[in-house]
Amino acid sequence: MRMSDLDFDLPPERIATHPVEPRDASRLLVCSRTDPGLVEHARFADLPRFLGGEDILTLNRTRVVPARIRGSKKDTKGRVSGLFLHESAPGLWGVLLHSNGRLRPGTEVILERAEETTRWSLILQERVEEGWLAALRRDSEPATDAAATVLEQVGATPLPPYILGARRLRGDAEDDARDSEAYQTVYADPGRAGSVAAPTAGLHFTPELLGSLESMGVRRGEVTLHVGMGTFKPVTAERLEDHQMHSEWIEVPGATVAGIRSARERGGRSICVGTTSVRALESLPRDVGDGGYSGATELLIRPGFEFRWTDGLITNFHLPRSTLLALVAALFPEGVERVLALYREAIEREYRFFSYGDAMLILD
Repeated sequence: MRMSDLDFDLPPERIATHPVEPRDASRLLVCSRTDPGLVEHARFADLPRFLGGEDILTLNRTRVVPARIRGSKKDTKGRVSGLFLHESAPGLWGVLLHSNGRLRPGTEVILERAEETTRWSLILQERVEEGWLAALRRDSEPATDAAATVLEQVGATPLPPYILGARRLRGDAEDDARDSEAYQTVYADPGRAGSVAAPTAGLHFTPELLGSLESMGVRRGEVTLHVGMGTFKPVTAERLEDHQMHSEWIEVPGATVAGIRSARERGGRSICVGTTSVRALESLPRDVGDGGYSGATELLIRPGFEFRWTDGLITNFHLPRSTLLALVAALFPEGVERVLALYREAIEREYRFFSYGDAMLILD
């Protein structure tokens, strides 16, 4: 498949820069995987109307860390910005950094901070494929404090670049105090912090909506997939098959596996909330047992893929030329042609796109 096949034109005003309030007031395009004539336009709060009491929803309960960092070079005061990627070892961070000047091993970056009593900095150690390895310092001394703890002081919400860019174009401030809550699902588990981007399909749920679904019998499964920097990485290959997927860590509990099997035995459907839930479930080994599974996945889903665990999907509208758009296209027999037709209809009806935008519900 050529990446150009996944391209489409989106008017800039269709990029959502802030979420709607309440969360479930977002719009919902409901469609059938197999019947192109079945399309309905609703609100996310209407979701219970489209689900049955035998269905199971699988949610990704990862939590977004405040991974966006800013600072200045100690020697030149030049501005530095970037993204925390992972903690390679205590006190050793993987970071993606941008600077107008040159960055080299030994450069010390003083991080902006909320507290004036502690100075946090990073000493660049070596270049790696995704950026830099950097040693953490507290008041110029080596530090091994947990990254999650330090980022709560020095980090900001890691909004995607297209949201920050759209805000600048519209004359809005890049930073909004509401983002720290808005860019987090209401069911994110504090014990599963590790994503540098939100599983955005889940942003539409409210506690009240989850309660309504539970009261009608809809069961909930859960997975963990920590969304990595690859979600911001554009596909540069001309053909999708030549793209190297980024590796992400997943965990699927045995209870989720059993819950999906049980739902299907009762005639229910397995509905994934977001592409991350799809990738976690579809990465399961064919012989997965009651103990569940954990490990790394580099699964690329494209048209022609055989879904084993996914009957339906709740998802946002995705960027052109993206692997996520290819995943959505794989759900339809007509592939890309069908999903792009649905996107054109959504654009004509002024749906809001991307992370803070509206949603689709794709059902069998």
